[in-house]
Amino acid sequence: MTTVHAVLPDGIDDPARPSGGNVYDRRVCQGLAGLGWSVHEHPVAGEWPHADPASLSALGAVIAAIPDGAVALLDGLLACTAPDVLLPHARRVREVALVHMPLGHRPPPGETDAVRTREHAVLTAATAIITTSAWTQKRLIELYDLPAGRIHVASPGVDPTGLALGTEQGGTLLCVAAVTPDKGHDVLIEALGDIAELPWRCLCVGSLDRDLAFVGAVRARAREAGLGERISFPGPRTGEALRRSYAAADLVVLPSRAETYGMVITEALARGLPVIASEVGGTSEALGYGAPGARPGFLVAPDDPAALAAALRSWLSDEPLRARLRQAARRRRAALEPWPATVSAVAGILAEAAR
Repeated sequence: MTTVHAVLPDGIDDPARPSGGNVYDRRVCQGLAGLGWSVHEHPVAGEWPHADPASLSALGAVIAAIPDGAVALLDGLLACTAPDVLLPHARRVREVALVHMPLGHRPPPGETDAVRTREHAVLTAATAIITTSAWTQKRLIELYDLPAGRIHVASPGVDPTGLALGTEQGGTLLCVAAVTPDKGHDVLIEALGDIAELPWRCLCVGSLDRDLAFVGAVRARAREAGLGERISFPGPRTGEALRRSYAAADLVVLPSRAETYGMVITEALARGLPVIASEVGGTSEALGYGAPGARPGFLVAPDDPAALAAALRSWLSDEPLRARLRQAARRRRAALEPWPATVSAVAGILAEAAR
């Protein structure tokens, strides 16, 4: 039996704080176990990547307890912040870094050099690196001049699911993302205000507790624009509640300022739902094509409410366009990889690291 020690942020199963990275970690751990791997999970508490000394100490204790020669799959949110903890063990533990978002891509103001120095040190010492998109692989090479052969891509999968039927007018909009500045809800509100004369309603599903000031500002802006009755923020949804939200939608909107892949995009496409998303990071990769030259939605410039409003206006005003995009989304749906393919890719990388 092959063994892996998965070192993860505490709370990846917390329904109040869902994220693509958490879903990915959980599906990979479950999938590896299903393939016969012995998976030892080590959750580490802390506000990662902004860990305090107690959290770093706890991470150090976890790594120190992993047996010599064992493979450790380290979530990059923890790993890439902690070279002082990980590097002393890099020769005896086969550390595989799982990078969802390169921390050096958008470091906090004033911390660029420190963040990139830490991440570079961890990734250079790692036995292997797994990324969740080809864009992330390319970005790590650009940032740190890492050998391409050490960075492997295992894109997120999707589950088989039924088609969303949609409505004739196409006015049921869905945004699935934590309400934070990176996800661009302020851009979405401004864009929707520009098309207030058109028939639409927008459901914004996602955590409301990560940036309370931003959430308050977004809700206030919606009220000021007279959109309070048309935009709702019910908080996070998972499981069946989230599936119902997708099933009731006509269009998924993801106005992010940063995405490594955008699992929301493929979750939408798995239901035949077109997507309007910002063209950042790996969103182009996730959206793909329903046929040569046929996008199953629109990619717009990030942080550009006018561009987003124009795309939404086109969707809502042009019935033949909606039909074409729905057809492209259904064709793209047929080409999406399932989660077992993701798990198989990760298993292969871990098995190679174990040799």
